[in-house]
Amino acid sequence: RSVLELTWARPTAEVNGIWGGYTGEGFKTVIAAKASAKVSFRLVGTQDPAAIRDSFRAYVRSKLPADCSVEFHPHGGSPAIHLSYDSPVLTKAKTALSDEWPKPAVVIGMGGSIPIVGDFQKMLGMESLLVGFGLSDDRIHSPNEKYELTSYHKGIRSWIRIMEALAA
Repeated sequence: RSVLELTWARPTAEVNGIWGGYTGEGFKTVIAAKASAKVSFRLVGTQDPAAIRDSFRAYVRSKLPADCSVEFHPHGGSPAIHLSYDSPVLTKAKTALSDEWPKPAVVIGMGGSIPIVGDFQKMLGMESLLVGFGLSDDRIHSPNEKYELTSYHKGIRSWIRIMEALAA
């Protein structure tokens, strides 16, 4: 698959952290009695968070040796959202953004998530729109993240234009 497809439209499974055994200074020649991992998944399309969670747990349990056990601690889950490229909401937002910014707006898929958005879409039965104003060098969620004031101010004006377009 292409890099864009992987980034925009494919599910992911991430290991956010692994720890276990002796973690202090130096080393110890012991076999760890306990190990932990924190994982997350990016869902796409109509994937069901509960079904993905159950499948992952079943897979892990199927790989455990007979003398081992596993515990899972849930940290929530949310469905993905998906908008058709010809969605009237998306079309109006794209036009409004193009009126605010010097270059025409483009529609891209994005792997980011805000879990409540999928719930809003499902519960309210309406399309949800996520619009980002970050720049490619903002390094979102990294230790040296930044955000330009110009993006902030133009983002405010952009949302005014989007809401006006959707209300029309």
